[in-house]
Amino acid sequence: MHDHVPSSTDHHDHDHAALDRRDLLRGAVVLGIGAAGATVAAAAPAAAVPLSGGAAPLSGGAAAVRSGDAPPSLAPDPDAPADAPAGALAGVEVAAPTIASCATWGAAAARGTIDTVSTNPNKILIHHTASANVTDYSQAAGYQIARDIQQWHFANGWVDTGQHLTVSRGGYVMEGRHGSLSRLQNGSGMVVGAHAPGQNSQAIGIENQGTYTSATPPAQLWSRLVELCAYICDQYGIAPTQIYGHRDYTATACPGDVLYSMLPQLRSEVAAALSGTSWSVIVDNTSAGFSAGSSWLSSSFSGERYGADYRYATPAEVSDLATFSATIPSNGSYRVEAWFPGIAGYNTSTPFIVYTGTGSSTVRVDQSTGGGAWLSLGTYAMTAGTRTVVAVSRWTQGTAYVVADAIRITRL
Repeated sequence: MHDHVPSSTDHHDHDHAALDRRDLLRGAVVLGIGAAGATVAAAAPAAAVPLSGGAAPLSGGAAAVRSGDAPPSLAPDPDAPADAPAGALAGVEVAAPTIASCATWGAAAARGTIDTVSTNPNKILIHHTASANVTDYSQAAGYQIARDIQQWHFANGWVDTGQHLTVSRGGYVMEGRHGSLSRLQNGSGMVVGAHAPGQNSQAIGIENQGTYTSATPPAQLWSRLVELCAYICDQYGIAPTQIYGHRDYTATACPGDVLYSMLPQLRSEVAAALSGTSWSVIVDNTSAGFSAGSSWLSSSFSGERYGADYRYATPAEVSDLATFSATIPSNGSYRVEAWFPGIAGYNTSTPFIVYTGTGSSTVRVDQSTGGGAWLSLGTYAMTAGTRTVVAVSRWTQGTAYVVADAIRITRL
């Protein structure tokens, strides 16, 4: 039941197609319109019958909708049993991430009554803002996008920001609609949002700054998104299998093909965080743990890159490494993976050196193909400590560029 009478000025379940094009473009940040244009209301319950044949498969079995494909299924994740457990999988208390309140990032006052419901949300919906993939990862930039979104939504006639929470490209988390944070912290009831018609009183909406139709989210954004989803699931007793993309409930390109294809990974990492038995870290070439000399140049040429850009260098018989450092939390077995854009003309034998703490192994990678995905460099017994875990070497044959983009380390 509603705690407040619905406000006539907040059209959180209106038909987005009724907006003119200027409004649609202005509102793209919360609606996740992206390249698909106007969204069309297509609300359905979590257990609805699929609209048609389901989503088109991508490599690795992930699903995403491309132009001309059938709409995605609106049914729950097919890998989830009907009685999938909700909330923390092993009674592990998930630490609350730092979330800037509306007051902290400088929100204007709401322009009307914000509705609330006493029932808890039953799912999380992932969005992208369909805005520029900026390289300003500062807190100030994060707070600015939060203010911009609110103003865009005021211009749409809404009483406040539409989504409940926002994650910036720098990994800063901010409250969206007023009151969302206190409800989340109490784990009781929710503010009615304006992010997906038919789901606004059932789903927590999370906006991720940027456009992820062909680019991947920055490592810091992804890490915070995993932490945030785990916290929401823990607070509200939501199973990680109940994390969906905006396009699962509305005819839209949001949250972009790449981010949508990463949702199975998001569910898996959130489940691991809830169980407290797994650990994973991503180190991007823009992360503090990355280091490279002046010979390693930056490029954003390929859409298969991880994050804003990647590093490349010409082969040479010199000791000039691009290194990725991390803190290995405990002795154990770890899977090491690399992400890079695979482009014909890049090096077919790039040396990746994996340091275990007691030795090293070199794996040669063909970077002319197979990019835009995590490639396993193997599983290694590693010792605890902070050090270089992976290095990319220039010492190889030919003149084709070697590339250093991102690595992921996962405890098994």
